[in-house]
Formats: sequence, C-alpha cells, structure tokens
Amino acid sequence: MLRRSLLLAALAAWFALPAAAQDLIVEKKAFTIERYTARNGQVVANMRIGYQTAGTLNAAGDNAVLVPHFFSANSHAFGRYVAGGPAGYWDAIIGPGKPIDTNRYFVVSADTPVNLNTGDPNTITTGPASVNPATGRPYGLSFPVMSIRDFVETQKLLLESLGVRRLVLVAGASMGALQSIEWAAAYPDMVARVMPVIGTGEMDGWVAAWLNVWASPIRLDPNWREGDYYGGTPPNAGLADALKVVTLHARDAPWASQFTGKPAEGQNPAQSIAQKFAVEKWLDDAAAARARISDANHFLYLVRANQLFLNEYPSSEAALARSNARWLVVPSVGDHVFPIAMNRVLEERLRKLGKQVTVADLSGPLGHLEGVVSMAKVSDQIRALLAN
Repeated sequence: MLRRSLLLAALAAWFALPAAAQDLIVEKKAFTIERYTARNGQVVANMRIGYQTAGTLNAAGDNAVLVPHFFSANSHAFGRYVAGGPAGYWDAIIGPGKPIDTNRYFVVSADTPVNLNTGDPNTITTGPASVNPATGRPYGLSFPVMSIRDFVETQKLLLESLGVRRLVLVAGASMGALQSIEWAAAYPDMVARVMPVIGTGEMDGWVAAWLNVWASPIRLDPNWREGDYYGGTPPNAGLADALKVVTLHARDAPWASQFTGKPAEGQNPAQSIAQKFAVEKWLDDAAAARARISDANHFLYLVRANQLFLNEYPSSEAALARSNARWLVVPSVGDHVFPIAMNRVLEERLRKLGKQVTVADLSGPLGHLEGVVSMAKVSDQIRALLAN
C-alpha cells in the first residue's frame, strides 16, 4: 500500500509540473519512397529518410510545423529519444508550452537524403554510401546529384503520407533556412510562415566558393579515389580536415579568445612544428570525432545541394516573389558562413516585394552557431509570428 501511495504521489507530482518542464519523448521513424525521381531526372529506388514528430495533427491537416535541419545535423531538432537523454538542437523553442508549442502544433523534422551522419544509428538516409539495389554495391558518385529542392520534395512526400495539408510554419537553421526558403517558393499556398535562421536569400559566388573550400580536403585525400572507397580505406583524413574548416568557419573570433596564446596540454609549439597550440588540438579532436560518424561522399553531395539553392529560378527575387508567407528572418551578427549583410539583402528584397517581414538579430561569441544554440533569445518574436 505504501509503495502504491508513493507511486501515485510521484505521478501526481509529475503531472503537476508545467508542461515545458517535462521531457518530450520522441521516436525516430523511417519513411520510404519506392521510386524517387530527382530534379535532374535520375531515379533512386527505395529512398529512405528518417523523421520524428511531436504533437497531434488536427482533422484539417493544417496545424503542422516543419523543421528542416542544418548541414551537419539530422532530424533530432527537439525532444529526447529516452528520458534524460540528449535533447534536440532546438529543444529550447520546440515542445509543450514552448514558442513552437507541441500542445498546439504537429511538428515534423526529417533527415535529408545524402545526410552526413551515416555512422549515427539515429540517422536514416539514402545516398552514395547506400547500396544500389541494381548492382548490390554502394552507389558512390553514381548516386544522383541532390539539390535543396530535392530535400523539399522528399519532405513533401513524407508530409503527404502523414496527412499534412498546410504548414503553419517552416523554420530551419543554416541549410535548414535554405530549405525553408525553397519551401516558400515551391509551395506558396501550403506555407503560411517562414523562419530562415542564419541563412541567406541566394547562393552567390562568395558562398559557393567557400563551399568549394570546405570540400577541397576530401578531394585531395588519396584514399578518396574519385569516390570509390567503399570496402577500402575511407578518406577520413580529408574528411576530418574538411570538418575542421566547417567547425572554425561556423564560429566567431570571441569564441577563440579562450585559447589565445595557450599551447596544447603538455606540448611546446616553440620547440617543434609537430606540437600544437590548444586551439589546433581542439579543432583536430572535434573534427576527427565527427569524421568517425560521417561519410566523405555525403559531405560532397551536401555541398553541391547547398550550391544548387534556388537553382530552378531565374533570380532570388523571382523565387521570393512566389511566397505568400509571413517572414521572421533571424541572422547572427557574427556569422561568417552567411554574413549578416546577406540577411539584410534578404530583408530588403522581401520588403520591396511587399512581403510581411520581421527581423530578429542574434549576437554572441559563437557566430553562425548562435542560430543553433541561442534560439531561446528570440522566443518572443517566434510567439509573435505564430500569433498573427
């Protein structure tokens, strides 16, 4: 009897907690497209993408929110897979009682095709590392080139399978921002609001060139073998160097100030070129750890997908003109990947086109990454966007 009373008391205490204080538990699921025709006309059999949801879709199918992910992420944008486990990267703003309230909205996030994290058991994707059913071998570079629009199309097929007819909001960070904008242009009657975070309104030559720099170390690794390395030694040295470039590019100088003048523990860079400064050691270790769960060809395909952002439109203005949505643009002041000036251009173009747009700047030492880790700072603006 005592144990039963204690259990009841514990349950009562749990349900008495504010909804936002409780763990949101989500489940990773898989969606298969039996025959996906890419935007370039090539076909992929049994295209699989992972996804997760929270909340309940209403009978009209019009209370859904879509959260596309950034370059190195997967669908784990919110919630936890087990109680007490790691939270999704935007968990601060998505969940019961939070700005994107899962008590009101049916929230969906999906892995992209060619997702980077092929070694992560919580990632489900199809890409160059997947086995081509026609040959029984990994696709390698025979896998069709994917664009940001292809990511949108796989998400649309997923949403249709779930019964979603209209999106209250599409919101994403970085590559997720590109997907959000592509959604607004491709399906203007389906998207009511758009929140591109740390993004840009066009793929200009500067960003496209930086993406090429990201990819270069992989192509220079002799183990890459023009993408034909499956079953042999993967080009993890090149991949780690590529991820090191991305890791630093996504941060700002104030972040690095913690390392100023410091050698790595037990090392003396003044005595040997082989010995490292603390910032070098940190970047090397972080990149090597990430490379162990990533795939080099998938990295290259993601680079190309980003370079093909809005490639089906004659101009950024032509794409943005198609949108019927209300916009909340969230740049980061210290962003070096998509500098804030690009977001100012996006805002200006939207205003000239007569779109409803609000801007909420983020600031902090992490540069581009502020749009991943600091979204709670713009909670009020998100609530205002969804209130109107």
